[in-house]
Amino acid sequence: MHYLPGQSHRLPGGRSSLAGHAAQHFGFALDAGVATITLDRPERKNPLTFDSYAELRDLFRALAYADDVKAVVITGAGENFCSGGDVHEIIGPLTKLDMPGLLAFTRMTGDLVKAMRACPQPVVAAVDGVCAGAGAILALASDLRYGTARSRTAFLFTRVGLAGCDMGACALLPRVIGQGRAAELLYTGRSMDGEEGERWGFFNRLCAPEQLLGEASALAGTLAGGPTFAHGMTKKMLQQEWNMGVDEAIEAEAQAQAICMATNDFHRAYHAFVAKERPRFEGD
Repeated sequence: MHYLPGQSHRLPGGRSSLAGHAAQHFGFALDAGVATITLDRPERKNPLTFDSYAELRDLFRALAYADDVKAVVITGAGENFCSGGDVHEIIGPLTKLDMPGLLAFTRMTGDLVKAMRACPQPVVAAVDGVCAGAGAILALASDLRYGTARSRTAFLFTRVGLAGCDMGACALLPRVIGQGRAAELLYTGRSMDGEEGERWGFFNRLCAPEQLLGEASALAGTLAGGPTFAHGMTKKMLQQEWNMGVDEAIEAEAQAQAICMATNDFHRAYHAFVAKERPRFEGD
């Protein structure tokens, strides 16, 4: 299912606007360039469904063309982030699918992670309480993660008889926390509390629960007020250089930086420095 084409506003050059966009299966708000996505089924700790997976995938794909979104916050309602796939609405139906149907589902969930990594906006996850299964992958696929001491992150796929290699976990998690630590979490499916997550580098910062969303939004706002074209280039290089040798990466960065030097934001920063003023970036 595709949700966005009829709801986003098309602009010249293939660009679009998400102002006024109404999400169907989660909360969506846009303020001052920061889009906030809220997984909003608090009575069940915000599990994902087939529809919310697909809509999230389509939204992150649309963000690649959204001129009015400069940064993204993803969070959960009701003191939890996300409990993973809904047991009754996903896990149960999966037991009845044939192999082509199962593969279509796992590819669709993987496409959500690809879309999160491919969108140029920095994505900040605000993680409180339960962050399990696919929810842990959503946090992992984000660029930055703020948590709380009571956060409980678990890649619990083995606990339901599945492999730990779900939605890119075996590629992404070792790069964030290291191979040995990732192997432990993926083999055992145990929970990692907030303090351990921060110590291991999964969380960039721990916040008081009542301040979590505000601090994550403040970070996103700071990023949205920066040189957003350059942020998008940084994100692209962080992803692409995983598969490059050092010499190739240096050359790729030379080309990327030369492109950024041709932007108006670079010139704005120089003139602001000369005038002893703070630069005002506009993302072009």
